[in-house]
Amino acid sequence: MRVSISRIAELTSAIITGDASIEISNLAKIEDAASSDLTFLHQSSYHKYFHNTKAAAIFVKEGFEKNRNNIVYLEVKDPNQAFQTILLKFFSPFFQLEGIAQSARIAVDARLGSNISIGENVVIEAGCYIGDNTKIFHNTVILRDSSVGNNCLIFQNVSIREQTIIGNNVILHPGVVLGSDGFGYTLNGKGEYIKIPQIGNVIIEDNVEIGANTTVDRAALGSTIIKHGTKIDNLVQIAHNVSIGFDTVISAQSGIAGSAKLGNNIIIAGQVGITGHIEIADKTILAAQSGISKSITRSGIYFGSPAKEHSKALRLETHFRNLPEYAARIKALEKKITELEKLNHSKQ
Repeated sequence: MRVSISRIAELTSAIITGDASIEISNLAKIEDAASSDLTFLHQSSYHKYFHNTKAAAIFVKEGFEKNRNNIVYLEVKDPNQAFQTILLKFFSPFFQLEGIAQSARIAVDARLGSNISIGENVVIEAGCYIGDNTKIFHNTVILRDSSVGNNCLIFQNVSIREQTIIGNNVILHPGVVLGSDGFGYTLNGKGEYIKIPQIGNVIIEDNVEIGANTTVDRAALGSTIIKHGTKIDNLVQIAHNVSIGFDTVISAQSGIAGSAKLGNNIIIAGQVGITGHIEIADKTILAAQSGISKSITRSGIYFGSPAKEHSKALRLETHFRNLPEYAARIKALEKKITELEKLNHSKQ
């Protein structure tokens, strides 16, 4: 693939400084770029690589100081977004779409849409299992009978248990499990745990991507729902009856307990734990390793365990780190007070 600088500028509304006729053949990180590559400079921490990069062209922010004449500058408002535009347009991975692998097991009664028909560009890779009454819809939101959603990629060793509903443009990475039993038990009079049957299902709406070895449990009753556009990283646990709103992002090793309801456009960083039966407001950001024990009704940035508003959490963290110094100062003050009391007593 070779793309001209002029075409790249046209697609990203970039201002060109340099030779617009040259072509690039690859995209690369600024520190690794070769002489025919396009790169970008977005964060200030990467400025140190600029003077030595071998890239042919670079996306930079508007007003960037152009102190090299052997590289083509593409000035844009957001270099990262511009770079992603070119990545998606010309350099996205091409999958060899081969339909259903021979080793994939589809239950006899599974319904991949009406008449077990499969839509365009759908892949079910080796080792996958699809259970009874599963539907992979063309349009999950409307929930009509239809064919397999177009452009679905179901990678190796994915398990989709019975009654799961999957939408259009869904990507499931290796080892994903949809519809495993929710973690539901009750104690009997002898103190023994008795399993509560989990008879609900899982609904995955359009344009959702789920990372490797993530699990989404079926609901006890009703549905566990992941709404359209949400992206979930590897090794995430989503418990029964959880509802996750649209365009939410969940990073690796996070866990969401049963019946939690998450709003739209939420960002969840790595290793966040969310307790069950609470609600998280739209456009909330949960910083890494936070523990969410109560509902968050006002959008904002939250951090800590238990989580607090970010600015307050940082102040508390600062005080915590200074505790040894505080302890030494208190000890010194106590010593001074004791000495003053002795002096005062001797004067009496």
